[in-house]
Amino acid sequence: MRRPRGEPGPRAPRPTEGATCAGSGESCFPSDGPLVCALEQERRLRLPPKPPPPLQPLLRGGQGLEAALSCPRFLRYPRQHLISSLAEARPEELTPHVMVLLAQHLARHRLREPQLLEAIAHFLVVQETQLSSKVVQKLVLPFGRLNYLPLEQQFMPCLERILAREAGVAPLATVNILMSLCQLRCLPFRALHFVFSPGFINYISGTPHALIVRRYLSLLDTAVELELPGYRGPRLPRRQQVPIFPQPLITDRARCKYSHKDIVAEGLRQLLGEEKYRQDLTVPPGYCTDFLLCVGSSGAVLPVRTQDPFLPYPPRSCLQGQAASSPTTRDPAQRVVLVLRERWHFCRDGRVLLGSRALRERHLGLMGYQLLPLPFEELESQRGLPQLKSYLRQKLQALGLRWGPEGG
Repeated sequence: MRRPRGEPGPRAPRPTEGATCAGSGESCFPSDGPLVCALEQERRLRLPPKPPPPLQPLLRGGQGLEAALSCPRFLRYPRQHLISSLAEARPEELTPHVMVLLAQHLARHRLREPQLLEAIAHFLVVQETQLSSKVVQKLVLPFGRLNYLPLEQQFMPCLERILAREAGVAPLATVNILMSLCQLRCLPFRALHFVFSPGFINYISGTPHALIVRRYLSLLDTAVELELPGYRGPRLPRRQQVPIFPQPLITDRARCKYSHKDIVAEGLRQLLGEEKYRQDLTVPPGYCTDFLLCVGSSGAVLPVRTQDPFLPYPPRSCLQGQAASSPTTRDPAQRVVLVLRERWHFCRDGRVLLGSRALRERHLGLMGYQLLPLPFEELESQRGLPQLKSYLRQKLQALGLRWGPEGG
């Protein structure tokens, strides 16, 4: 119905608090309403992220060293800052806490810096009587992990005295120290006598860390078998032994999407066939191999299903058995292990294998496996599967391997 001229129409509702009419440049919706909140959140998401706050200037000396090691973004600083802070620190500033932080930093980031490692070794020797084995295990960790034997002449005698003094007090710390020394091939006989004694083995069997300690003791027993022919002390009983590394290591599983294992497996499958290699096979006494091939005396790659892929362990009994048997009963097949050497298997910015990797390769070689390393630089230079297959073919042929109709 048409409104009579001059009669006022219905009044528009007054905007609520925090809202105004259109045309005023402000929103007509409540400022705390869901639509305004959603628009504000979208606006914030479109804004460029705020730059991180600038790092505070680090102090010098011992305080600067601790402040730097406590900074989560410290890797942006050059190593020279650590070295200079350590050089300027007064002796009383270099506390066990600071040196443990330094050791953990080097081990965590794979930094094989000789000056810093030598400083840790010297601190350990100077403070020997003041350090417990629980602290010493943390100070020794980077030496084994980074495969670095310090030049400090008292390093090993000092550790032997600490082990003799502390072995019965902290069993787990004792085994951890021996694990680091095992990677350095510096196992003291006296400490081995202690950890392989029936009393120590019975004691650790009832602790929460029993499985990991038995795994470490199994590795130590393997090192004794393969690397210490002069050792005549007690050994780990066979019933107490467990596989050492029955699956790929945690770092490999965490970085699997960066690994070359899948493409190498596909290259081997197309080159040899699935029946002529095994992937992630654990061989006695418990080392997980990347790829394993069985090769006949003529160089032919044999189907794995027709062969026992494992070499006898321990190899000493294997050799004794071969000497007692006739040559016609010997197994002529050779076991070849293709070893992936990924970027994170090395110390940072260097060509030195981490201690655990070097130990595994050393033991596999001593057990009789022929190793064929595949370095990450060579794998990264292959552009696509065809190039990788050609690369693998050249690597295998360099060892005298043959396959296909003429190779069996």
